[in-house]
Amino acid sequence: MDRDRQRLGLLALTQLIVALDYNIVYVALPDIGDALGFGPQSVQWVVSAYAVGLGGLLLFGGRAVDRLGARRMFMTGLALYGVASLAGGLAPSAGVLIAARAVQGVGGALLTPATLTLVYRGFAEGPARNRALGAWGMAGSAGLATGSLLGGVLTEYLGWEWVFFVNVPLALGCALAAPRLLPADPPRTRGAFDLPGAALATAGSVLLVLGLASGPQAGWLSLRGAGALGAGAVLIGVLLYVEARTRDPLIPLKLARGRNLSTTMIVIALFQGTLGGGFYILTSYLQPVRGYSALQTGLTFLPLTLVCMAAALKAAPVLLGRFGVRTTLAASTVGTGAGIAVMVAGTTSGGGFWTLLPGSVVWGLFGGVAFVTLFASAGSGVAPHEQGVASGLASTAKEVGGAMGLAAFVAITTGSPHLLDGLHAAGWTAAAATVVAGLIALALKDPSPQPNPGPSPALEGATR
Repeated sequence: MDRDRQRLGLLALTQLIVALDYNIVYVALPDIGDALGFGPQSVQWVVSAYAVGLGGLLLFGGRAVDRLGARRMFMTGLALYGVASLAGGLAPSAGVLIAARAVQGVGGALLTPATLTLVYRGFAEGPARNRALGAWGMAGSAGLATGSLLGGVLTEYLGWEWVFFVNVPLALGCALAAPRLLPADPPRTRGAFDLPGAALATAGSVLLVLGLASGPQAGWLSLRGAGALGAGAVLIGVLLYVEARTRDPLIPLKLARGRNLSTTMIVIALFQGTLGGGFYILTSYLQPVRGYSALQTGLTFLPLTLVCMAAALKAAPVLLGRFGVRTTLAASTVGTGAGIAVMVAGTTSGGGFWTLLPGSVVWGLFGGVAFVTLFASAGSGVAPHEQGVASGLASTAKEVGGAMGLAAFVAITTGSPHLLDGLHAAGWTAAAATVVAGLIALALKDPSPQPNPGPSPALEGATR
């Protein structure tokens, strides 16, 4: 295997690690809650603490990639990710685990935009980038598949701690390979780093995610609920005011206000919110309601994510090339909503694996295409020197949407006197919201590709 293929493999493996950690935790949540004393609502903090760290620093991470270099931020993010995973597995209490998950999120806030930027800059916009994003999306789906199954195996036979320990050798291996496989960072760009903007973006985003995550447990009218949301909204408003008057802004407002990126951010937020909510709903149905073990739950998730892998790698690049971003994203997102609806319908009959299988296939097929297309849309028409901040904006929308969706679906589920009724209400809401996201995608337009030096012929061939 030549160096260019190894480079693409490294970027794909990094995406697999992030996706692996996302899904592996969901399967282990009941055991983590029992071991460390989380309540039914507070256990969501195992997920939400990561979202707070990640969502709060993604804008900073995206600009740091543009200013300080993608490879440098890639390695720094991996180091934080690995150390925090080790601390999470060793956590003796709920508080220590939540803190470790927040630090893990900080590592992800550097790693995610760095990985996407290396994909965007390494592959010219069009077929080459679509194929690269297909491989990247397939790796993410593989992480989801591996996470659900591996999480079940590890939790069942070794204990919940191993859903964190498994990240350590993977992160270490990628960090050691990066200096050899990734291109050296270009000279740092001129201009001061927007520290006031970074502070406002981080504080505002953290407060928004904190408020969304705290609402179901502390109450939406509490200081941690409405208070955090209100303070976060004020700080984001101040951020926009400051950025409009800064010579070298953290967020170029012309870029953020662009029709395509702003529309993509809305669709990503809704898509990720219903994705996270869907995993929560399905896990809550299979384990507390159906009495499935962690391993059985992981096996039930497997068809969905295997189909998602195949769709991301094979179908998404072909459909993007034939129909463009707008049509592909709208159709695949609406199809994802239909898949969630079929899945929820399967739970109304009280069925298990085989009853849920049709919904798993439909959800996985359309969801795999939609995931790749969302990030193809985020980088489409963006100049190379702004790819980091564009990926940071898109990823921030993804994480804030995920926190918002999880908080909403936890509130809907726990607000019902009967768990199954609450899960059904949350599931139908998730399906409807995903269809709405697909309709919003129709506001996109297919822009002219930006100039890109593109990959070497060998690198382009590595995606075929």
